[in-house]
Amino acid sequence: MIALTRLNGKPVMVNADLIESVEPTPDTVVTLTSGNKLIVRDSPEDVQTKIVDYQRRVRGPKEG
Repeated sequence: MIALTRLNGKPVMVNADLIESVEPTPDTVVTLTSGNKLIVRDSPEDVQTKIVDYQRRVRGPKEG
C-alpha cells in the first residue's frame, strides 16, 4: 500500500499493484484496475516514486 493525499487533504492508502495509470491533468488522476479513479495532490512523479519504493520493499532487490 502507498499513501497518497486526496485533493481535500485527507490521506488515502492505495494498493500499488492495482494502479493501472497515472495522468497529469491539472490534478493527478490515478486509475485503478477496477476502473475507479482517484484525484490526488501528489504529482505523477511522486506517485511513481512511491510505487517503485513499495515494490522494492515487497519484492526485495533484484538479483543479478
